[in-house]
Amino acid sequence: MEDLIILGTGVHGAEMAQIVERVNALKPTWRLLGLIAPDDEAGVEECRGYPVLGAAAAISRFPDACFVPDNEFRGFPMPPRERLVSLVDPSSFVSHTARIGAGCVIYPNCFVGLNAALGDRVFVLSGCVINHDDYLEGGVVLCSNVTLAGGVHVEAGCYLGQSCTVRQLLRVGRGSLIGMGSVVVKDVPPDSMMAGNPARKLRDREEKVPPGAETRL
Repeated sequence: MEDLIILGTGVHGAEMAQIVERVNALKPTWRLLGLIAPDDEAGVEECRGYPVLGAAAAISRFPDACFVPDNEFRGFPMPPRERLVSLVDPSSFVSHTARIGAGCVIYPNCFVGLNAALGDRVFVLSGCVINHDDYLEGGVVLCSNVTLAGGVHVEAGCYLGQSCTVRQLLRVGRGSLIGMGSVVVKDVPPDSMMAGNPARKLRDREEKVPPGAETRL
């Protein structure tokens, strides 16, 4: 078993700790040491029953541990990529031809299809469908029950809201936000906020993704 630390102390961090327990119940894999808080939560000692090991600066105290970040642990010092591991709930299906980057999290009851590819730090909440040949660049967040048809390309830093749907062979531009329940039927320009059925652009998204950030596979 390898030592594992979760980066994040919000509700997702605690849920990820429970996913670790589910993985270990099937096959002992991780020795969970605890959670690390963002700097603005320094001084917290416990997160929903799990120990908090310190703020982001504490990462350097654990050079031999593996780490997995939640979706809100951004803008803080990160361990080297080779120390990031991915966490997949045992109830999810991941095709043996799919590629999963470093530091990804896949919640329960998800589907990752044939030849799908996820970049680093992709965060997938429960019940999502990532169909065959989909390509999600780094830093993408899928809220619960998102459905991507085949051949969809989601660029870095996008946020797809709960229960939205993207038609096959489309591209969702870098840094875009898709509102919950939206139905995307055409390509989305970068940095767009989209909503509706069919989805239409409301305005530019203010939260830009820095050039070159989180696109690695």
